[in-house]
Amino acid sequence: MSKGRLEAFSDGVFAVIITIMVLELKVPHGADWEAFRSLLPVFLTYVLSYVFIGIYWSNHHHLMQVIDRVNGASLWANLFLLFWLSLVPFTTGWMGENHFAALPTAMYGGVLFMAGVAYLILEGRLLRCGNPRLAAAVGSDIKGKVSAVLYLTAIPLAFVNQLVADGIYVCVALMWLVPDRRIEKQL
Repeated sequence: MSKGRLEAFSDGVFAVIITIMVLELKVPHGADWEAFRSLLPVFLTYVLSYVFIGIYWSNHHHLMQVIDRVNGASLWANLFLLFWLSLVPFTTGWMGENHFAALPTAMYGGVLFMAGVAYLILEGRLLRCGNPRLAAAVGSDIKGKVSAVLYLTAIPLAFVNQLVADGIYVCVALMWLVPDRRIEKQL
């Protein structure tokens, strides 16, 4: 089965997710720093979420470049990933509007954790349907597994210290901003 439809549909969903997030940003009621400062938590969560969506889009794009085949299971795995990513705008808004309160911060981490797990599942399904260049590129995917462990660590920490949990989310994003050349070597 061709990968073209999966790739096109996914790109559309990524674009919609980013659009929803930016439309949720409200303009400050005032032209001074105080007006902006009151919206700073919302803006910061938007920036973090934009980076995460960008990381997923970039990695998804690279993934599509090294595969030749998809099957029904990989289509469903891709939908599972897109489902969790589609919840990012909701948890982004909730966490920002509530100034990084414990439950929204934990839920944000839960969505990021499930998106990470879904990405690993997608990789696994694509490997099972016969994509040898992908197998050579991803190896054991240590970075993906470490990310999942960090998210799992941050979720309960959100109830102890939200800033520590948020710091872990930022660290995971920074970890993924370092380009992963494994897939590009397979092109």
